[in-house]
Formats: sequence, structure tokens, C-alpha cells
Amino acid sequence: MVKLDATDLKILYHLQLNGRISNLELSQKIGLSPAPTLERVKKLENLKVINGYQAILNKEKLDLGISVFVNIRLNKQSDNEINSFKNKVNKYPEIVECYKIAGRFDFLLKITVKDIASFERFISSELSAMSEVNSTETMLIISEVKNNVLLPLKYPIEK
Repeated sequence: MVKLDATDLKILYHLQLNGRISNLELSQKIGLSPAPTLERVKKLENLKVINGYQAILNKEKLDLGISVFVNIRLNKQSDNEINSFKNKVNKYPEIVECYKIAGRFDFLLKITVKDIASFERFISSELSAMSEVNSTETMLIISEVKNNVLLPLKYPIEK
């Protein structure tokens, strides 16, 4: 774990809200001059506290209207089987999230595609065809209630 002070947490908070914020604007929000602000941001990047910056896209505007959660049960729990499955999952852009989980299933996938027909094709021709997959359980996402990429930082931040 990396030791962060209140200023570091303020920087992280504001960068989570707006990754395109200028260094000058960020420095004004956190109460430092631009040079030390930039130095702190670079430090946080070098420590891998900040892994990168990306745009949040509108799925519907890009004709990607269906998101589905799929629980996966593997045939075996061997390292080879698990690693083989992970490698295959990483080759499909339709699988936007993948988690190794505990419980009745081994993995939870989030798949985003154009429509139900696209999902049906993907599940039958790609996912179910993987030799490691024993069974699947699908949960269609009806609507998104909350999708927050902001991490809960560990101190109250004045907004």
C-alpha cells in the first residue's frame, strides 16, 4: 500500500471527476502552485496509483445497446484450465469485464454487444464453444441504476 496524504487524495478525487483537467486548474482546486501539483501527479503515476486516463463512452450512441452478466462454471479448477480461460477471455472485446469469483460459479463476465441476436451468436459460437466452460448462467441488464467509476477515497473531501 502506498502512503498518501490529504493533498494526494484531493488530486486523485479531482482527476477521477475530470481526467482532462489542466494542471493549472487542478493546482487551484487543491491549493498548490502548478509545479508541485504536476510533480505530485507524476509521482502518483509512477507509483501506479494512477493507472491511466480514458474517455467514458455512450454505449447507445455507439449502437451497443445490450449488456449482459454471464456466470461461468469451468470444467476443472486447475491452474492450466483457469489460465487458458483467462487468455481466451482477453481476446474478445465484447467481454468488457471479467472477475474470478467465489461461490457456485468461477467467473463473472460483463458482455456488451449490439443486440440480443449478437449476444446469442457470441454465447453459442464463442463462449459456450470454449473447452474450459462447463456451464453458463445469463442475466440480461434491463437498466443501469448506478455505474460509478469513482473510487471511495478514505477521507471526507470538500467539494
